[in-house]
Amino acid sequence: MTEVHADRRSLLVPTVFMLAMCAFLVGLGTWQLQRLKWKEGLIREVSERATQAPVPAPPESRWPGLTQDAIEYSHWQVSGTFDHAGEVQVFANLPDARGAARGVGYWIVTPLVRADGSTILINRGFVPESAKDPAGRPAGQVEGPVTLTGLARWTEDRNLFTPADNPATGNWFTRDIAAIAQAEHLTRVAPFIIDADASAPGGLPQGGETILSFPNNHFQYALTWFGLAIGLVGVYAAMVWRRLSGRG
Repeated sequence: MTEVHADRRSLLVPTVFMLAMCAFLVGLGTWQLQRLKWKEGLIREVSERATQAPVPAPPESRWPGLTQDAIEYSHWQVSGTFDHAGEVQVFANLPDARGAARGVGYWIVTPLVRADGSTILINRGFVPESAKDPAGRPAGQVEGPVTLTGLARWTEDRNLFTPADNPATGNWFTRDIAAIAQAEHLTRVAPFIIDADASAPGGLPQGGETILSFPNNHFQYALTWFGLAIGLVGVYAAMVWRRLSGRG
C-alpha cells in the first residue's frame, strides 16, 4: 500500500506538467481557430472591396486619417497626369500572370500628379525584364490627363530576405512609398499606391495583375496543436498505467 501511495505521489510533477502543457497546446489551437475566423472575414471583405464599382480616391485632406485596414484593396478612380520622369521599376517575379507577360520583370510605379498638385503613386502594372527601359515601350508613356481605376494598396512591407533598395542605381525591391518619394523628390504624396486595373496602350505596363491570394492554413495549424494535446494525454495515460501496474 505504501508503495502505491509513493507511486501516486511521484506522479504529481508529471501531472502538473501535463496539465500545463495541455492547456498551452489547447490555447494555441483555440487561437488558431480565432485567426481562421479573422482570415475568412478578411478574405471575404477584400473580395467585396475589389469587386465593387470604383469610387473617387480620397482627397488629400483625408489622407492623414487613412489606415491600411480601412482602405486596402478598395476600388478607386483617380485622374491626373503621369510624371514619367519619376518612374521607378520594382523587381517582381510573376509566374502566374493574367496577361501575356510573365516571369521575372518589374512593377512600373509612376507618380500621377492631380489637378490640385497632390501626387499618387500608380503601380501601372508588370513588364518583362526586356522592357524595363521606358524607351522600349513608348506607347505606354501616356502624355496628358488620364483617368484610371485600380485597387488601393498600402506601402509594401520588407522582410529579412528582401534585398536593400538602391535608388542611386535604380534597383528597387519594395514598393516603399516614403523611399520612392524621397528618391524622386516628390512632395504631397499619398500614403497609398493604386494598382491600375487596365494595361497601358501597347500592352505595357500590363495592368490588372494585383495578386488577391491569402494563405489560410489556420485550420490545419489548429488541428496540429489539438492533436499534440491529445497525443500528450495519451503518453501521460500510458506512463501512469505502467507505473501503477508495476511495469514502469
